[in-house]
Amino acid sequence: MSKIIMKTPLVEMDGDEMTRIIWQYIKDELVHPFVDLKTIYFDLGLKYRDETDDQVTIDAAEATKKYGVAVKCATITPNAERVKEYNLKKMWKSPNGTIRAILDGTVFRAPIIVKGIEPFVRTWTKPICIARHAYGDIYNNTEMRIEKPGKAELVFTDEYGSETRSLIHSFDSPGILMGMHNTDKSIRSFARACFNYALDQKMDLWFATKDTISKTYDHHFKDVFQEIYEKEYEDKFKEAGIEYFYTLIDDAVARVIRSEGGFVWACKNYDGDVMSDMVANAFGSLAMMTSVLVSPEGFYEYEAAHGTVQRHYYKHLKGESTSTNSVATIFAWTGALRKRGELDGLDDLVSFADKLESAVKQTIEEGIMTGDLAALSVLPEKKTVNTLDFIKEIRKRLAENM
Repeated sequence: MSKIIMKTPLVEMDGDEMTRIIWQYIKDELVHPFVDLKTIYFDLGLKYRDETDDQVTIDAAEATKKYGVAVKCATITPNAERVKEYNLKKMWKSPNGTIRAILDGTVFRAPIIVKGIEPFVRTWTKPICIARHAYGDIYNNTEMRIEKPGKAELVFTDEYGSETRSLIHSFDSPGILMGMHNTDKSIRSFARACFNYALDQKMDLWFATKDTISKTYDHHFKDVFQEIYEKEYEDKFKEAGIEYFYTLIDDAVARVIRSEGGFVWACKNYDGDVMSDMVANAFGSLAMMTSVLVSPEGFYEYEAAHGTVQRHYYKHLKGESTSTNSVATIFAWTGALRKRGELDGLDDLVSFADKLESAVKQTIEEGIMTGDLAALSVLPEKKTVNTLDFIKEIRKRLAENM
């Protein structure tokens, strides 16, 4: 069988630890045998990010603007322990946060549903898609450790030198301080992305913040969404038979748990980070969650929603067998390849992505899965396999489908 030929390369962002190992398995077993893969490669492993003072992350984001579609492996966001472990120059910021800030867009995350993996919330019969704002807030913050008594103020100096000041806190003992921001441009892009996605999927759109407490910051998000909805989308939503509404974040959580699913839940950056993990695990596993960053200009970056699986990586280094779930990482590749095929008019590439996803689901539904899924599956007969053997089982079914 001749390989599928690509016209335009993907931007490929390699990552860290066990997901980096899986990344290579996926390319070797599931992509290279079927596709003449073209990528612009960036190593976003923590060591190389440190060597380049994180310039490689910036370069990868800029390349995504140039080529339009990227696929990203899970990466480490270092804490103090990681700085010591990897002997880093500094505690680098989240590479995802850096990429999102450069591309400015919205992250859409939805569960991958297969037979035999039942949601923990028994009322959920339809997927819940988290729409996460991907710019600003704590991911582009400035932090400060306060060592002695003093006064902290929020100061804005306009282009003419005029200052606006507001007291944050008068410290009489040590403490901590954080400043964060967002922009009207990014909030408006976020709102339109959510409305458009809801229309495309024909799903209700929920939006929630804590405007009763954050009467300027969060309330502005609420106002922007409402303004854009009334001016641009209200009639379209009525025609489509779907609904938009705003509620407080704590009320949204209660509604979500009692719902049947089947809607888009729009969240600010940090809320989306937390709630997407909650939704993913309640549906079964964070390793069964798709994630795509969509920019206002139409750039796409696909990734897995989970981390680097550190514990399995240390087992792998010792030569021990691991049973690591690779589904979300495979779906990052299929999402990117499908979008590349759609943009370049390559029906074969789109079909390949569809067939690979079908092969993944078929493998699990036939009872062959990794340990985490075996613990969740209600199938009467199941077989737990190791990391590489799971991918090889998928390859068998993919070859049959091709």
